[in-house]
Amino acid sequence: MLAGLKRFILWDYQRGVWQYDVMCAIIIAFLAFTPREWFRDQPRIPHANQITSLPSHGESVFWIESELVASVPEAGRLKELSRILTTRTGKTQVLTRIEPILDSEQEIKGYMAFARP
Repeated sequence: MLAGLKRFILWDYQRGVWQYDVMCAIIIAFLAFTPREWFRDQPRIPHANQITSLPSHGESVFWIESELVASVPEAGRLKELSRILTTRTGKTQVLTRIEPILDSEQEIKGYMAFARP
């Protein structure tokens, strides 16, 4: 009995034997039926990667995905992005300017937003 337990703990079975298959089934069942709270697994925030804070000196710089402001008219983008950044960061963000970033085919890939502290 002790030898069997030792073999089980040390995974001392060859592939293709029924003991190996049982051990694999136990592992798969553990992964499938373990509550996510045990591992502190949290659902992802949708669209969390649409705004990224970039390192800078002086003013705050943010990368903003173009899809986030695609439906906002160009004249109102500065104000709308200030509101979105304030909501997401929890700090009042006053944007000073927004610069579009273009790829080699002159399509907008995103925006650099600059905010004063």
